[in-house]
Amino acid sequence: MASKDGMNYAPKGKENKVVEPGEFVVGVTALDHGHINGMTNGLLEAGATIKYVYDPDAEKLKAYQEQFPDIPAAESLEQILEDPEVQLVAAAAVPNLRSALGNRVMRAGKDYFTDKTGFTTLEQLEETKKVVKETGRKYWVYFSERLHVEGAVLAGQMIEEGKIGRVIQVTGFGPHRLDKEKRPEWFFKKEQYGGILADIGSHQIEQFLHFTGNTDAKVLHSKVGNYSNPDTPELEDYGDATLVGDNGATFIFKVDWFTPDGLGIWGDGRTFITGTEGTIEIRKYINVATDTSGDHVFLVTKDGEEHHQVTGQVGFPFFGEMILDIINGTEKAMTQAHIFKAQELCLLAQEQAMNITE
Repeated sequence: MASKDGMNYAPKGKENKVVEPGEFVVGVTALDHGHINGMTNGLLEAGATIKYVYDPDAEKLKAYQEQFPDIPAAESLEQILEDPEVQLVAAAAVPNLRSALGNRVMRAGKDYFTDKTGFTTLEQLEETKKVVKETGRKYWVYFSERLHVEGAVLAGQMIEEGKIGRVIQVTGFGPHRLDKEKRPEWFFKKEQYGGILADIGSHQIEQFLHFTGNTDAKVLHSKVGNYSNPDTPELEDYGDATLVGDNGATFIFKVDWFTPDGLGIWGDGRTFITGTEGTIEIRKYINVATDTSGDHVFLVTKDGEEHHQVTGQVGFPFFGEMILDIINGTEKAMTQAHIFKAQELCLLAQEQAMNITE
């Protein structure tokens, strides 16, 4: 795992196989973002059989197969799409190409699992909604900052158990290391990456909906800016937003590309959750200057204070739940409505944002 490199951060968890070998078959394509490695880890740990991988870029394909040497290369994307055994296609394309690829996958009769953000425009979102309705397939999005963080999984379980009562406020921090020299050209073109709130802001908004139990929310205010990268003027290196959910819970978050080089991880991601009967703080990737491990959860209730460090203890149930949902036609892992609402809200936040550095 590349701990200091956010683009290639690929968590590994304990195996929790929900299917037998060959029972659930996956094809992988579009290796444009390193998150495909984390997506692959999660699928394999849940028992998926990845039949093959395809990318037209030989270097990307080589790098992927170095991580996963047992996965053979397909000759073309068509080979994957036309294979009746393949039930899911996982991909991490350039962001503005993700929805079009997903539409093609679903029209080929397969579910689609894409890196976040799944969309860079509201028009893409509306078109994909139509394709989902037309095909009956599902458009899954890899919101890794909740789904692939054991501390966040535990926090969700604590909320479901009622440990902090009704959640009334969430505050999220999503700083990332820029690693400018390592980024591909598309990373700096707004039409391709979608803007900071549409991109890494999507993690934040998805968490808010999940932790508060909201099915809808309103964007009250949002801001973006480029404070420190004049040589790449289309890059937004900072963004924040305020939302209120239909049930009255509120949300404030900020995302940025200003992680200092001295930090031992790519970003000090944190979430603060206030309930009517307690609070939770998640220190996702590091406990600064104290502990280099992540997955720290701090719970405070009337009964006292608790500190849990849960790496390797909670697991990542989403991947197995997703596989079983696809097989059984259920929606236990995450509903399509939830995915689309999280994406809609981050796109609205982006579209409405005030640019504070222009």
